[in-house]
Parts: sequence; C-alpha cells; structure tokens
Amino acid sequence: MKAFWRALAKNRLALFGGAVVLVLAIMAVGAPLLAPHDPNKPDVKRILDSPSSRHWLGTDQVGRDVLSRMLYGARVSLAVGFVSVGIATVIGIALGAAAGYHGGMVDAGVMRLVDLMLVFPRFFLLLAVLAFLKPSIWTIMAVIGLTGWMGVARLVRAEFLTIKEREFVIWSQSIGANALRIIWRHILPNAMAPVLVAMTLGIPAAILTESGLSFLGLGVRPPYATWGNILNDGKEVIELAWWLSVYPGLAILITVLSYNLLGEGIRDALDPRLRQSVGRFGARGR
Repeated sequence: MKAFWRALAKNRLALFGGAVVLVLAIMAVGAPLLAPHDPNKPDVKRILDSPSSRHWLGTDQVGRDVLSRMLYGARVSLAVGFVSVGIATVIGIALGAAAGYHGGMVDAGVMRLVDLMLVFPRFFLLLAVLAFLKPSIWTIMAVIGLTGWMGVARLVRAEFLTIKEREFVIWSQSIGANALRIIWRHILPNAMAPVLVAMTLGIPAAILTESGLSFLGLGVRPPYATWGNILNDGKEVIELAWWLSVYPGLAILITVLSYNLLGEGIRDALDPRLRQSVGRFGARGR
C-alpha cells in the first residue's frame, strides 16, 4: 500500500485529476450553501442576462441563475455516475466471479451473455430501453448500470482464472472451505485492483452518457438540473446566449478529463510492472 501511495504521489497529472475530482465533490455536496440563487426560480426581468457580478455565469431563457443550476447539476451528474457504476460493478463482480471460479458451463454461459450485450451499441440500447420507460433520475441510474457491467465482468473473470490456481486457494479448497468463502475471503480481495481502476474510469463514462441522454431530452427531466439538460436549453439560443453551452460543456470536459487522469494514475500505481519500468528508466536517466 505504501508503494501504491508513493507511486501515485509521483504522478502529477493523477494528483491534479484527484484534486479537481475532490473540488467537484465538495461543490456538489455543498450546492445548497454555495448556490447564490434558487436554481429553479425564474426571473422575467433577467432573461438571458450575460455573465455579470449578479449572475456570474448568466441566466437562461426564463431568468434562472446558471451558476446555481450548474452546482445542482453537479449533484445529479455525480450521483448518476457513482450509483450507476456501483450497480454495474456489483453485477460485473458477481457474474465475473462465478464464471472465473466455476468455469465450464457457467463460464460459457456468462461469456455468451457478455457477447450478446456487447453486440448492441450501448447508447442505442439505452435509447431503446428508455423509449419504453418513464425517464427519471432513478431510471437513468438503473439503465446505465444494467448496460455497463460487461467490462467489469471480463476483468474479474480474468483475475479469477489466474488467482484460483495459486497455492493459498488450492490449500483452502483442500481443507474443505466452501466456494463462497474462498471467493469472498481469498480471491476477490486480490482481484479488486483492476476493478478499482474500471470504477474510476467508469464514472466519467456514465456522466457523459447521462449528459448525452439529457441533451437529447431523454435523460433526467426537470425540475432536476443537469449539465446535459442545461446544454439542451442552450442549443436553441446559442447565438444569443453562448454561456448556456460553453459552461456546461466545460464542466463535462473537465470532469471527464479529471476522472480519466486519476484513473490512469491509479492503474499505473497499482501495476508493479509499470512501477518497475519507471524505476529502471529513472535509474538509467540518473
């Protein structure tokens, strides 16, 4: 663990991404305290006001403060990212562990299910599902999670196939430990490193998916503010109110980039082969 933190601390891009992620989380949690105005309160006297000292990021078509809506939108977007990735991770771990540990027909069945899910482009699958369901924040979380577990399942299966052949697992089997105990106590803790990386990289993908759905009008519906539906509102008046498109777009870009930098840094720090190669390169450089 100390080697992990030392390696992560040397990665400046990962530290930058982590700092931005932390700031975004604080802003999202503290939105009720930080928002200068009610995000859903219209003001007909302030329609499409440009950024000013009163409204730092301007107002929208009905006079609502964009900064306040952005802060509350961060809460929704990050909540969708964390919850949907949590759902996908639980499903992926369960199916990947079953496939990797038991093998045989179980492995073949799970992998065929993964292949079947991967046949359909995820975004079009989401659109098809949402066409039959009422869009809401909970529906979006569930649908994104239920269509995003395949990568985690493959990672966990690959780790289980390797770890279950090690001596400590064979010894546990020889003394009569049941499969659930072996999976939970011995194999899964040693297989969590790639899952952690997949979760970190999955959160921005979920946020980007939710923003795309909201931009198309199929995501989270009002009164909830999300970066995607602020963008959707801005596209109709982009020539008059550029701030309605620029600021939410920048928020999505910065969030996705920061999570990707953090995820890449965690991956590099968790991979001992990468740490060793970096160490050898540094030694030659000196």
